Amino acid sequence: MTTVALAVTDGVSHFELAAPCEVFGVDRSDLADPWYELTVCGPAGARVGGRFRLEPDEGLDRLVRAHTVIVPACADLDADPPAELVDAVRAAHRAGARIVSLCTGAFVLAAAGLLDGRRATTHWLHAPALAARYPGVQVDADVLYVDDGSVLTSAGKAAAMDLCLHLVRLDHGSAVANAVARRLVVPPQREGGQAQFVATPAPDPRSHALSGLFAWALRRLDRPLTVEDLARQANMSSRNLARHFNAVTGTTPLRWLRAHRIRRAQELLETTDDSVEAIAEATGMGTAASLRRHFNRTVGVPPDTYRRTFRGRTTGG
Repeated sequence: MTTVALAVTDGVSHFELAAPCEVFGVDRSDLADPWYELTVCGPAGARVGGRFRLEPDEGLDRLVRAHTVIVPACADLDADPPAELVDAVRAAHRAGARIVSLCTGAFVLAAAGLLDGRRATTHWLHAPALAARYPGVQVDADVLYVDDGSVLTSAGKAAAMDLCLHLVRLDHGSAVANAVARRLVVPPQREGGQAQFVATPAPDPRSHALSGLFAWALRRLDRPLTVEDLARQANMSSRNLARHFNAVTGTTPLRWLRAHRIRRAQELLETTDDSVEAIAEATGMGTAASLRRHFNRTVGVPPDTYRRTFRGRTTGG
């Protein structure tokens, strides 16, 4: 479960190479033991961004022995991905590896046939090319990343970090993923379905209308907050609040609140012995039935199953 192979070829992008190295290649066994074992795989002397030379640990044939294979952004989208890389990724998938692409690495996965019939994403700028070249892929250009089980794809740059942290969350739970995010000084979790913000510039934090609302709401997750409560705190109408929320987060106020309530419930399930009823109250979900319904819909398993899974990993059971 801990072996991660980073597949590099000539011209690999700086950022999509650095993100997984920071998340998986730094020893963080104080957070979870064992931590990941990262191996950089590729041809000797591969260029990074056209500026640096890289000396990989092993060749691409090593991918087949990894639990997780990460494919960073492609160097040249006008050319077909290197055949040896495509073959190695396909072989790793057949061997049972979890295959992950960052940004335009999705083109490699598509060339290997791993995205046929699947929903996938890539950088919004290159999504039309991916859809045109590989019509069997259900390209979604409006999200940060897509988790389709054994195959995961992300949009560009910062979304690559989001997906790497999502992998840590899947493997070790939200508390560990949040701790890694804090050390890297990045947001602990952006939902995969969040928009890529193609046409929306980042707001100036000094003038942003919601600058103080998020922290205010997160301190009050145990309360039954409504859209009207949020709008009143932000000193705007509910309609205006919804517009600002969509521009900043890509989602609605209620969905944003529910996502953070679920995230808080995950942390409490992992780190406390509180009952589901108590956690429902502490996260503002109301009743245990309501928490179970929304948790199962969002996370994919009931709260009790989630707790057993991550408690087992923590204790080594």
